[in-house]
Amino acid sequence: MTGAVHPDLDDTVLSVARLPITEAPITEAGDAATAPPSVPHYGFRVGENGRAVWLDVAAYIGRAPVVPRIQNGPLPRLVKVASPRREVSSTHLEIRQLATSIIVTDLRSTNGSVVSVPGGPPRSLRQGESLVVTPGTLVDIGDGNVVEILPLQRQLGGHGHDR
Repeated sequence: MTGAVHPDLDDTVLSVARLPITEAPITEAGDAATAPPSVPHYGFRVGENGRAVWLDVAAYIGRAPVVPRIQNGPLPRLVKVASPRREVSSTHLEIRQLATSIIVTDLRSTNGSVVSVPGGPPRSLRQGESLVVTPGTLVDIGDGNVVEILPLQRQLGGHGHDR
């Protein structure tokens, strides 16, 4: 059986298509980079009167968020929130859109994140835990900072990719 290849082992190589990597500006909520993108994206806002932040790139929320040491793909958007009692960790929560799903991840925060999905009971995320959520979900990260997940939006007049 010299030279024979096991039927489950062949020379097929699977690869994942990658979108072109573009660097997103690192901003705080309220900057120009919070304008809705030309392709549909979900978004979020912190507090009832907060400005919408679109999930064209992942967002890291905290009292002094930083980019991870090892980063694959576009840089995340950094959203700084006030935390006078220091209930919010430096880099507390990640929100990202993956295809048509919205994923929130507690980034090993000290005081945790409480997720309230519409129609369901509030649920505390364990450190490092991720959860797929829907628009209307509220995430309490402490010190009065409640993140609201916004519905899918497309920029008015936008057609395709016009960045």
